[in-house]
Amino acid sequence: MKNNLDAGSDPIRTQYFRVFLMGFSAFIVNTTEFVPVALLSDIAQDFSITTAETGWMLTLYAWIVAAMSLPLMLLTGKLERKRLLLALFVVFIASHALSVFAWSFQVLLISRVGIALSHAIFWSITAAIILRVAPEGKKALALSVLATGTSLAMVLGVPIGRLVGQWFGWRTTFGGIGVIAFVVFILQAKLLPTLPSMFEGSAKKVPELLKNPLLVGLYLLCFLVFTAHYAAYSYIEPFMRQVGSISENLATLVLLLFGGAGLIGSFIFSRWGDKSITMLMLVSTVLILLSLLTLSLAVTSIWALSLNSLLWGAALMLLIISIQARVIMIDLKAQDMVMSMFSGIINLGIGTGALLGGYAVTHISLSSVGYVGAAVASVALLLMIFMIRRFSALR
Repeated sequence: MKNNLDAGSDPIRTQYFRVFLMGFSAFIVNTTEFVPVALLSDIAQDFSITTAETGWMLTLYAWIVAAMSLPLMLLTGKLERKRLLLALFVVFIASHALSVFAWSFQVLLISRVGIALSHAIFWSITAAIILRVAPEGKKALALSVLATGTSLAMVLGVPIGRLVGQWFGWRTTFGGIGVIAFVVFILQAKLLPTLPSMFEGSAKKVPELLKNPLLVGLYLLCFLVFTAHYAAYSYIEPFMRQVGSISENLATLVLLLFGGAGLIGSFIFSRWGDKSITMLMLVSTVLILLSLLTLSLAVTSIWALSLNSLLWGAALMLLIISIQARVIMIDLKAQDMVMSMFSGIINLGIGTGALLGGYAVTHISLSSVGYVGAAVASVALLLMIFMIRRFSALR
């Protein structure tokens, strides 16, 4: 079996295939994180609970990823990367099997714990893996493919998962994800080279990284943006159905547009990311704020909601890639740790946003989730402006 030193001598076609395989792996992992958003009402109905209670699926999952990303990365830091990737996919697949047969909401939550733990390790190691298996001079393409896999989870994964759930039941959606993950597992086993760990850090590295004010600022920005986004997006399906009286098919279409817009954001970054990354971050933060602020107004018209979703989805993906491109280059010898913390921060924001949105739904109204998200997004925009003035590296 080849090691990582001679993997670059493999046929160029094989190297490209590995990059796209890792992008598709990201698609699968992110689909299972996002798809409950599109199935919230169905799951709630099946277990005779409210959509706000079902939202705990999102919060629990995200907070486990947030809490365990760094500890699990440190625990597995010295392990060979291919075997680690295969092992986490075994847990991922088994947990989906449990989701299919979950006989209570509590069992479903337990199955999500297993998926969340595998997710935590996956996003700690994936960026570094895809950079190592990419052809020479194609590192930017590799990161773009990884981001596109994430975007496609919303473009195709969530809408298809919703359609499958509508036709055959939400359990079939999770079962299908498990089956596809098994195919990915086989391809990973056959195609990926042996990848000895290059991680040189330890827990002592964390305080050193957190002394970097730019990194901390970018992490805080990421947390605020995802809190704002998921305060509204977690409940977007019942929001469209109940507040906007939008049909099931049109709701699926809006989710499709939102995800598809992520590809637009990815394309914009690939064209202008090297030259204008700070401007892209600022503009995308403003667009997210405006999208959330106008959400309740837009839901009264399918055309306005569609435009809102396009701007919102493109801006979110553009901001994610821009921040990732900044943080991953801050310490080249601790990329796994930096990305582990980045993944953890994102999921801390997702969990907090889902919880905040659930609180708004329960104690204010379902129609308020956009305004609640906008309030948090406005803080993110103020932070972005402060960081541009504070750090010359962003100017």
